[in-house]
Amino acid sequence: MEPMVLVLGAVALIVACAVFSRRTGIASPLILLLVGIAISYTPIVPDFEVDPEWILAGVLPPLLYSAAVNVPVMDLRRNLKPIAGLSVTLVLITSVATGYVIYWLIPDLNLAASIALGAVISPTDAVAATSIGKRLGLPSRLVTVLEGESLVNDASALVLLRSAVAATAGSVSLLAVAGDFLYAVAAAVAVGLVIGWVSVTVRARLNDPVLTTTVSFIVPFLAFIPAEEIGASGVLAVVVAGLVTGHRGARQLAATERISEHTNWMTVQFVLEHGVFLLMGLEIRGLVQEASNEGGGLDQAVLIGLLLTVMVVVLRFAFVIPQMALIRRDERRQLGRQEFLDQARAKIEAYAPQDDRMARRKTRAQRGIAQRSADLAFVEKQGLSLKGSVIIGWAGMRGVVTLAAAQSLPSDIPNRALLILVAFTVAVVTLLGLGGSLPLVIRLSKIQGDDRDVHRTEVRSLLQQANDAALAVLDDPEGISIDGVEISPEVVEHVRKNHSRVGEVASKKPDPRRANARTQQIVLERRMLEAARNELLDARAIGAHSSKAIQKAQSVFDVEEYRLDRMSRKA
Repeated sequence: MEPMVLVLGAVALIVACAVFSRRTGIASPLILLLVGIAISYTPIVPDFEVDPEWILAGVLPPLLYSAAVNVPVMDLRRNLKPIAGLSVTLVLITSVATGYVIYWLIPDLNLAASIALGAVISPTDAVAATSIGKRLGLPSRLVTVLEGESLVNDASALVLLRSAVAATAGSVSLLAVAGDFLYAVAAAVAVGLVIGWVSVTVRARLNDPVLTTTVSFIVPFLAFIPAEEIGASGVLAVVVAGLVTGHRGARQLAATERISEHTNWMTVQFVLEHGVFLLMGLEIRGLVQEASNEGGGLDQAVLIGLLLTVMVVVLRFAFVIPQMALIRRDERRQLGRQEFLDQARAKIEAYAPQDDRMARRKTRAQRGIAQRSADLAFVEKQGLSLKGSVIIGWAGMRGVVTLAAAQSLPSDIPNRALLILVAFTVAVVTLLGLGGSLPLVIRLSKIQGDDRDVHRTEVRSLLQQANDAALAVLDDPEGISIDGVEISPEVVEHVRKNHSRVGEVASKKPDPRRANARTQQIVLERRMLEAARNELLDARAIGAHSSKAIQKAQSVFDVEEYRLDRMSRKA
């Protein structure tokens, strides 16, 4: 009964802190962390200790999957350079640099074990940063960079941690570590692609929101477990599977299935994210006592933790500022290519294909030019600024992965409890220090977020573009007939006059001899929704509109499809 009472109490506390957060504007993860620390020192509360495997293999996969599903692939592609730099290069630099400092500070540790702890404190946790940034209206590109970094840097840090721990025995060379890292990444990407593609294909055939959502709950583990078994990065496989699911699901899954899945996963993500921050606070007393028993002491752990905190923050700024400056320089150079693209577009449009093969090549070339032009327009609107670089540098909070990875250190490493407490100090100080001051930094920077009026205008423009494609169905003779039998002109005209949103094609064609006006209207509106959705997906592939506008339009179509499904059941 006691574990059940603890779970119920934790959930109630999470909800209460979330409500308090909305009223005060303080990020709920920070509140839960402080509440957890306070509760841990309550005399009647026992020490909390959770097996790190429960976090690394039980909590982290669904958390990363739920985040990856909602990250547009287009945004990741456009921000690949900053995300790769922060999540791979910076992780490696931070791990090695802090490892050498730890090696100097704690003589009992060898260099490999010191770099292992450096890998533990290197990955950032963007939960608090993005929640603050979204509430205060950060530009969507900065939020994407932070989310993308937190998705990938966990994999980089954990792979490096595994290699460093193996090297503590002195049996692994630097070349072997590099080879293991590359293999872990490549194999994880392959596993994630396969699991993501297969899972969407299977779920699309189930045609049941309850079943498809149930299957989605096991997808993170279907990606994580095989990847870990073959020595690859399980967390990276989960991220790739989530990205594939989010990208293909927009086309393959029905609206009711996407709506159901989104709601359920939002709930799971909310409970897990906030639960781990509460757990971090609850574990503090036990960690302090364990370190004291080993002779490490709280004072030593805090001093080393504070020194490493300053070091990781300085390293982050020293990396981010030059990296963003180089990216801005490259983007300015890219903007100079617009004239070349205009000339290429004119040549391609003037070309008259001689056969179907050449016509397809022309179409692909036109799409490629359109995509590059859209990328340049994105750079012009949302170029990375110095203010943005400061925000990214300040948002280097550590979190649950740091604590769980620290607890996964081998038991035979000297001063293990001290190392865990050092990692915990870095996580807590960065969360409270950087996270607590981030709102002030954002306000002082006076960085301009996305213009809401511009966003609404863009959504209306995108919906009108999709609506025009839908209305074109009414001018197509094949579009207004069912198995060769023409739909009633009155129905066509009724749909034309009343159509403001569009629907998707029916999976089953009704018998035209039994089709009444209501059924004809449903079939016609579904065909129009299919045309509109195809137009939306083409716009997504080209990148002519922001991902926020695409997602908003997608939600409009999902609601319309849900309405048509209900009409079909009543017809």
